[in-house]
Amino acid sequence: MAVEILILLLSGGLSACLCALLIPILRKAKAGQTILGYVHEHSYKGGTPTMGGIAFILAAAVCAPAFGLFADKRAAVAVAFGAACAAVGFLDDFIKFRFKRNLGLRAYQKILFQAAIALLAGFYCWHDGLTVLNIPFTRISVDIGAWMIPLAAFVFVAATNCVNLTDGLDGLAASVSFWYFAALAALIFFLSGTSGAALSRLGLVLCGALAGYLLFNTHRASVFMGDTGSLGLGGFAAAIAVFSGNALYVAILGIMFVVSGISVVLQVIYYKRTGGKRLFLMAPLHHHFQQKGYGEAKIAYAYSLITAAAGLLCLLFVQ
Repeated sequence: MAVEILILLLSGGLSACLCALLIPILRKAKAGQTILGYVHEHSYKGGTPTMGGIAFILAAAVCAPAFGLFADKRAAVAVAFGAACAAVGFLDDFIKFRFKRNLGLRAYQKILFQAAIALLAGFYCWHDGLTVLNIPFTRISVDIGAWMIPLAAFVFVAATNCVNLTDGLDGLAASVSFWYFAALAALIFFLSGTSGAALSRLGLVLCGALAGYLLFNTHRASVFMGDTGSLGLGGFAAAIAVFSGNALYVAILGIMFVVSGISVVLQVIYYKRTGGKRLFLMAPLHHHFQQKGYGEAKIAYAYSLITAAAGLLCLLFVQ
């Protein structure tokens, strides 16, 4: 337990220090967020530094080997895949601020990068025998063999995109991710014991790093994580779950990520089927609630509470 507490304190402290150092650099580089014209409530946020995800991704990448987590190959590879997804996000963010526009990489370019990373993750699982799945709410495990390749690839693409869509309000994606990784770390501990210690502790590293970042990201945010942060978090969320055999838990622990993704899909389908009518006032769903008059902090708190409750429910069945 002492090691776990130390992990949280040091990763949180390092992330907070990196944020404090990074924000003035981003301001000087004029790496400010360009706000979409139709999100009128966010007009005052224009120019707020983005790419703050560099701080917590870097903090996690430094703390993981510092605590000996790379002794477990799965943890080392998980960091590599998380960093790879963050690199795609960084490229997207760089294009945005370099050309002063809200859109960076084109959709097909982003999907191609994500698909390549996702397929590599799937083949890694198959090659290294990480093909056993834990069935949610039970102690049952099944070996799905080569079927892990498409499943892992789907989880990676879905997680990165859904976390990216959830990053729309101050503190929202970071706080939801904090509870996701906290629950996942506990789940791995109870299901895998010492064999999953490194991946469990990697989840705690990310919890600490996100806690440090949230000092600067809660409403009113001093910095945004950008796609660097959201795609990186999605990569870590998928990697830790998939490599520990808990791929099926991603949709449960990340229920609010799923809600964000599904709300966008439903909005598009409904809009096309009804000739321009909208199912929600705005999608993703958190913008719908914002249009209804709910504050950003209240929405972030509600999303985090639901995520924490989903985690506790999962843990209740594996004790």
